[in-house]
Amino acid sequence: MKVVRGTLTEETAVKGELGYGPEVPLPVKASGTVTWLPQRGASVKRGEAVLRVDDRPVALLYGALPMYRDMSATASDSSGQSSADGSGGGGDRSGGDGSGDVGRAPAGTSGQAGGAETAGESVARGAESGLPAGLVRGADVQQFERNLAALGYTGFTVDDMFSVKTAQAVKQWQKALGMPETGIVKAGDVVYAGGPIRVARTGVQVGSEVSAEAVSYSSASRMVTVAASAADMAWAQRGNQVTVELPGGVTARGKVSSVGADASPAGDSGGSGGGEGGGAEGATVPVVIIFADQKGLGRLESGPVTVRYVGREQKDVLTVPVVALVALAEGGYGLEPADKKSTGGQSARGYVAVTTGLVADGRAEVSGPGVREGMTVRIPK
Repeated sequence: MKVVRGTLTEETAVKGELGYGPEVPLPVKASGTVTWLPQRGASVKRGEAVLRVDDRPVALLYGALPMYRDMSATASDSSGQSSADGSGGGGDRSGGDGSGDVGRAPAGTSGQAGGAETAGESVARGAESGLPAGLVRGADVQQFERNLAALGYTGFTVDDMFSVKTAQAVKQWQKALGMPETGIVKAGDVVYAGGPIRVARTGVQVGSEVSAEAVSYSSASRMVTVAASAADMAWAQRGNQVTVELPGGVTARGKVSSVGADASPAGDSGGSGGGEGGGAEGATVPVVIIFADQKGLGRLESGPVTVRYVGREQKDVLTVPVVALVALAEGGYGLEPADKKSTGGQSARGYVAVTTGLVADGRAEVSGPGVREGMTVRIPK
């Protein structure tokens, strides 16, 4: 067996599944009869309808807070009637503050639900603070106004107050949707998600009543999920670059996006990281891999894949099969030259002492004064 020069690569290979991620039911608040549903696999973006109830669209908006109340510029925000005092605007208001969000899905809002108020509370606080009475305030209002601005509507300031100016912009939005122009946003008029969605399935039929399982969604982008062995997580670090081998020989570059904080017993997930038995042995951790270039994945939407991660790489080094290494009595490892003519670093028994480095794919990196490229060594019996 000859000593050869080349590149050694320490690589981890695990099995995974290509798909769109977990299915999540949309928290639709509308009540009534379903009159239209999207097709499975349809993509829905900000401002588009995810379904129609009583022939009214339920629009998708982006944000972390759920829609939990009606919004209007008056205290009677659920009555469908607006105040005639016209004082809710608080002066000249411009939509310029929200224009930077146009066309982008915000990562979320402050999420401080404690800052949201009921209409009655906002009336009381408005009277105490000198603000126009009846304004609905809260982080949910700001989240809605960000979306309204991102859809191109102006004439209001993106803040935590639903003003008369906001209501005027809402009327324009309602007109575009073919809805009654009330300036009031009902809790059932919109539903929030973190960004564009893909319709995973529908749980009702047209003509039936709305239910909590009416529409379920997944990510709009394909990803790979891996049930990684909890005992071998060195590769699964957020941000690590990996290569994914798809059916048909196609490869794509991906990045570790998230690593689960909890391990599951073997057999609890559909991945392949597991082994047999339960308990600590065979436990797995969910790992998600995302792709910057969705086109590089081809047309395949789901299927088994292999994920490869290169941990260390040594280029232009001398290597031998691991089985050629001999443990020396004086410590360390050596090689037995086949021709017995090697001189430097040779031990009394005829072995050449070597320093070992990276070990990968059954080969070991070796170096030392007595080892050279092309040298023939014996495999111990």
